[in-house]
Amino acid sequence: MQTGTLMIDHADAAELPCSEGNLLFTSGDRELSASGIRERITAPALGGNKHESSFQQTIEGAFARARRAGQDNPIVIGAIPFDLGEATCLYVPEHYAWRERMAASAAVDADMPGLVAQRSLPDEYGFKHAVEHAIVNFRHSDVRKAVLSVVRELTFSGSVDVERLLASLRAQNREGYQFRVPLPDGGELVGVSPELLMRKEGDRIVSNPLAGSARRMSDPEADRANAERLVQSEKDQYEHSLVVQDIRRLLEPHCAELHVPERPSLINTAALWHLSTRLEGRVSDPSASALQLACLLHPTPAVCGFPTERARRLIHFVEPFERGLFTGMVGWCDAEGNGEWVVTIRCGIVKSDTVRLFAGAGIVEASEPDSEWAEVQTKLGTMLSACGLAA
Repeated sequence: MQTGTLMIDHADAAELPCSEGNLLFTSGDRELSASGIRERITAPALGGNKHESSFQQTIEGAFARARRAGQDNPIVIGAIPFDLGEATCLYVPEHYAWRERMAASAAVDADMPGLVAQRSLPDEYGFKHAVEHAIVNFRHSDVRKAVLSVVRELTFSGSVDVERLLASLRAQNREGYQFRVPLPDGGELVGVSPELLMRKEGDRIVSNPLAGSARRMSDPEADRANAERLVQSEKDQYEHSLVVQDIRRLLEPHCAELHVPERPSLINTAALWHLSTRLEGRVSDPSASALQLACLLHPTPAVCGFPTERARRLIHFVEPFERGLFTGMVGWCDAEGNGEWVVTIRCGIVKSDTVRLFAGAGIVEASEPDSEWAEVQTKLGTMLSACGLAA
C-alpha cells in the first residue's frame, strides 16, 4: 500500500464518515454526485504539480486499482488544504455520475435549530490590529499583499441539517460551484465558491481568479454605483493585478497559447461584486492533469498574497488559527486528466450542532482596517444566510 492511501473494501464503505450520495460538486447546469468510497487519499499535495511526485503517484496507483476493478475512467474528488504540506481529504468513489443540477427545494424553508452562541476568531479588534500589522510590514519588506481571514463559530441548539444548508446555498447562488465533502472527524465541508482555480478539458484550460470586491446594495442605483467605484478603485485594481500577473507567470511556460484580458471585468454574487479575469489557453502537454495544474497555481495571491512564500509567513504570524481546508481547493479530476478545481471560499464546516464559517480579505498598503473588517463580514453573509442568520 502506498503512503497516504487507505484501501478499503466496498463492504466497509459505511465505516467512513460518508454516506452514499454525500460527495457533491456542481458546475454550471451539471452536478457531479459520487457514492461508495473505494479509497480515501490523505497524502499531502506538496509537489503535486509534478507527475513524478509522491502525491500524484499515490493517485495514479488508486486509479490503476479502480481500473482493474472495472472502472473505465475513475475520478478523485474532495478537498486539498491551504497548506499543501498538510493531509488532503480526497476520495476515489466506487460510483459517480453527472446529472442535471438540482433546483432549489422546499428544504430551504425547513427550520434551523436556534442559535445558542457565536464567536469570531480573531474578534474585530484583533482583525483590525492584524491588518495594521500587515500594512506596516509592507512598508519594510517586499511583501505587497497578504490575505487575512476570520473564523465565525456558531453553536446551535441541535444538529444542523446539511441538506437544508445546501438547498439554501443553491437558492442564493445558482451560478456558484457548490460542494460537499465528508471529513475524517465526521464533519462536512460545505460551500458555494465563485472562484474557478483550474478547469481542463482535453488540452483546453480556464482559470478565473477573483480579487477586489464591493458589497451589493438593495437599491439598484446604489448597487451600480458600488460596482463602478470598484472598477475605478486603484487599490482594488492593483490587488487584482498581482493575482493575474502571478497566475500568468506560472501558466505561460506550460501553454501553447494563453489569452489574458488586458483589464478585469465585473461579476457578481448575491452578496458581492468582484473584479474577475478569465484566462483561457491550451496546454503544451495534454497529459498534464487538471489537478497538476491546480497544484501549480495554488495558493494564488487571491487567497495567500504576494510574493507567495513571504505572504504565507506573514499570515502564519498574524492569524490566530490554522486555516485547514479554507482557502485550499475543492473539486475533481478523472484518470484522463480532465477536471475542475475551485478555491475553497464561501464555505463552512458542519459537525453536529456546530458550524465554523470562514472569510478573508486581501490586504495591500492602501487598505483601511475598518473597510477590510466590513468586507469579511459581508463575505460571511452567504453562509450566515444559509444558516438562517443575518450578516
